[in-house]
Amino acid sequence: MLARHSSVWLVSRRGAPARASVVGVLDRTTYPQLRDRLLEFAADSEDGVVVDIERLELRDRALARVFTLVARRVGDWPAIPFALVTGRPEQRAALVDRRVPVYPDHDTAEAALPRPARRRVSRLLARSPLASASARGFVRGVCGEWMVPELAEDAELIATELVENALRHTDSVPRLRLELRRRMLTVEVADESARPAVLREGLDPVAAGLGLRLVTKVAKLWGSSRSGSGGKTVWAVLARR
Repeated sequence: MLARHSSVWLVSRRGAPARASVVGVLDRTTYPQLRDRLLEFAADSEDGVVVDIERLELRDRALARVFTLVARRVGDWPAIPFALVTGRPEQRAALVDRRVPVYPDHDTAEAALPRPARRRVSRLLARSPLASASARGFVRGVCGEWMVPELAEDAELIATELVENALRHTDSVPRLRLELRRRMLTVEVADESARPAVLREGLDPVAAGLGLRLVTKVAKLWGSSRSGSGGKTVWAVLARR
């Protein structure tokens, strides 16, 4: 797959971990495009991302912060490791204080990537009045199976709000996914709309469907991330006490 963005390209290859090469020029005009493309690429990856930047021209060393930002965001969600590959000394010098691991080649990078144990399960939900109830039942059952019953109530609330949001604001069939890693449970709902989920103010506090405001009250983190397919995933993370 070859994606072009002005004067910078991201050439990606799926795998475990996923690999990509950045080719072209990183300047102030291409910075946001590269940032967004890297985030979209990571959103569709499950076990880690390794990015080769050896053929990237870095015109302003300060712009190397794009890799720090991407690494931090994908560390929150989808909670995967992110690493860079380059054999060029000047690039390594520009990245030395960026808190992003940099390796001389792909083999070294892949061997060094952390691989925390995680469990994942997903379900495609029908567009029906029963979708929210189905989501709650699915979440309750999985939390019991994974022995995290203390998270079930909040996870059910989040799943309900995210599923209803997808049904209300898109024409998609929502896909609900749960992931458990270390002490974190992530609840995700993916749809085919690129329109990001937005936290709205001024809702009637006694009305049904309080939406993302409720999610923000119970989740440690939440966000809306675009996928490479053109849709998005809205996600929220719960921490075990």
